[in-house]
Amino acid sequence: MPMPRNIKILIRWGAALPLIAALCYAGYMLSQLAPVGTGYAAKILCTGVFVSGRPADAVIGEDIMAGVHPLLKLVRASVDVERRQARASFLGFATREAEFRPGLGCTLALGAPVKALSLASQDMSSRAPPAAPPLPSAAPPADVDVRKLRTAVDSAFDEPDPREPRRTRALVVMYRGKVIAERYAPGFTGETPLIGWSMSKSVTAVLVGMLVKEGRLSLDASSLVPQWRGAHDPRARITLDEMLRMTSGLHFNEDYDDPLSDVALMIFTQPDEPAFAAGKPLDAAPGTRWEYSSGTSAILASVIRQALGGTAEDYLEFPRRALFDPLGMRTAVFEPDAAGMLASAAFVSASAHDWARFGQFLLQDGVWNGTRLLPAGWVRYMSSVTALSPRHDFGAHAWVRVPEPFDSHSHNQEWPGPSLPADAFHVVGHEGQFVSVIPDRELVVVRLGLSRPESAWDHEAFLARLLAAIPAGKR
Repeated sequence: MPMPRNIKILIRWGAALPLIAALCYAGYMLSQLAPVGTGYAAKILCTGVFVSGRPADAVIGEDIMAGVHPLLKLVRASVDVERRQARASFLGFATREAEFRPGLGCTLALGAPVKALSLASQDMSSRAPPAAPPLPSAAPPADVDVRKLRTAVDSAFDEPDPREPRRTRALVVMYRGKVIAERYAPGFTGETPLIGWSMSKSVTAVLVGMLVKEGRLSLDASSLVPQWRGAHDPRARITLDEMLRMTSGLHFNEDYDDPLSDVALMIFTQPDEPAFAAGKPLDAAPGTRWEYSSGTSAILASVIRQALGGTAEDYLEFPRRALFDPLGMRTAVFEPDAAGMLASAAFVSASAHDWARFGQFLLQDGVWNGTRLLPAGWVRYMSSVTALSPRHDFGAHAWVRVPEPFDSHSHNQEWPGPSLPADAFHVVGHEGQFVSVIPDRELVVVRLGLSRPESAWDHEAFLARLLAAIPAGKR
């Protein structure tokens, strides 16, 4: 007996439904992923060309396309030099643009508020940073093993595994306040500004410390942002100390392998990063759990804005006026988001020499040219262990130990890694950006690169090789 026609149709539809559902899901995922990818490409290209001064094809070929998510291969990016913009699209849609403004760097154009920053840009660009002396340099003193020093520096640029390129771009070694060794990859110099990624978090903590010194903020302050000041909002109990130590308890997905994580969405799709992060609910009571979160750093940009008061121009100029100019960090740029809030989770760019100045400033406990810019003990606070951090490796927006996956134990599970001086601490950024400060050896080490995967760079092992050349501290 032949099967009725309507039954055949139902069977065909039943067989087709999983395929239709899969195609619909794939389309939905692409619609979510594409704005992240194009936002990333436009932002990185804009900063690479107009802040770092690099050729567009080099930025596209290396920073955007090399060793990244396969979907980024479908992104097309270009630069408009006259308009000082970068543009990226995914298969012709999800187009994003990033705009460069003098003094402010690049911002993703995610809404009309971007245009409001043009006045601040014009105002800031008319104020040339004061001239700064070059970074002091000297031949290694007699107590430094020059051969071991040279071997350690050269090793940072070795590529032992082509499947996991280190891509070290800049290395600076400062000993007793002077550069005793430096090396750069082709196309880079000591004055090439490069994105610090999460090293920006430590810069933010220093700016917070300056406001604490002025009495505008205190570590026990709570009700930090207006969004939390409603009746019975449990987030109002979060203190500034808990924000700096990343024990706020706020929900935030920091999974870098998830292209739709909170960190990716916040940085590359949200016009107002602090508002996005502050809108997250609590996952745990404040002060009871540690979790690394770019969201907490983003919220601190809003805390700084409220503490400063004044105009938007005052706020955007604060990093330069308070920190960059006094230290002579002439290449440093703290980029804002589309709402005019400092992108404190990721987007401070500076040259290797200027990152070295920042490290030397921390080594000197926040004193520069005899002037105290930070409260006494603030650097010790930043570099003191947050007990709730599982590996006891995090302080207050700085790392007390080299974090995973840049530590030697991550590379060799059978070996705990070298023993670094107990007082060492680190300013760390995505893809292997480091400013390591080792007071016991009067040493500051800057390493900037593009390590993909991040595990390609073993910073702990590198520091051990370098320390073998430097005499033990006499403190």
